[in-house]
Amino acid sequence: MTDAPFSFFPSTSGRASAIAAGFRFGHIGTHTSRTIMLYELATTLQSVPVGSTQEGYADAIIQDNCLSKPTASTRRLSFQRLRELYALDPSVPIFRILRRLWDVDAQGRPLLALLVSLARDPILLATVEVIIRMPANTEFQRTAMRDAVAEVVQERLNESTLNTVVRNTASSWTQTGHLEGRTFKFRRLVRATPPTVALALYLAHAAGFPAKESLNTGWLKILDCDVSASLDLAAAAKRMGLLDLRVGGGIIDLEFDRLDPFHSVNQQLR
Repeated sequence: MTDAPFSFFPSTSGRASAIAAGFRFGHIGTHTSRTIMLYELATTLQSVPVGSTQEGYADAIIQDNCLSKPTASTRRLSFQRLRELYALDPSVPIFRILRRLWDVDAQGRPLLALLVSLARDPILLATVEVIIRMPANTEFQRTAMRDAVAEVVQERLNESTLNTVVRNTASSWTQTGHLEGRTFKFRRLVRATPPTVALALYLAHAAGFPAKESLNTGWLKILDCDVSASLDLAAAAKRMGLLDLRVGGGIIDLEFDRLDPFHSVNQQLR
């Protein structure tokens, strides 16, 4: 929980680098009808070999029915929603990084999925402040979540859809471990891992933050990490070969070629 101000995008930066990395923007998102679909994502990634094309993911879900959906239409819709949240396309950098980290960090998978979903679903992103500012072990208030979503979508969603969004986003935050409970949900602190911090720092970088500022952004706050813990975990990520980190004289330098060595846009993001 934090009372300090934070942001997911710098106020003075454009969003070209974020779009190049795979972010999606707008006022409507997947949470009008689905959650972060953690089970479906895990099943899909287990079923599709690393390095497969987007068509390979489509075939696994639609043709091979790896998600055990009852009809062709529900298979196609599942693929569409997963593609909205995660891209399922190795040409998209944040999916490529997610796919790599998924296999090295089983413990952090819910948080890895969350971070990518936040970059690609504006509705889920709109609910972050409600979660971050909840003290640990306090009860979740649906009205706060509803108001946060309504402020972003304004008149674009009716009351029934807003209620659906609140249910779906609450379910997503439960899947990631930030909330616990069924009828009554309570805030819990999550435990970040070196790969989840590496991904959060990459997203902050792609969003346009300098390295030092990235440690105070929403991308790290949502992992329940303060600056000291984030630096410790970033150092551990460096030892795992996931990024390059140099700290000294009040200067922090980050490089992400080792996180995504095949991404030529890395040079453009520096």
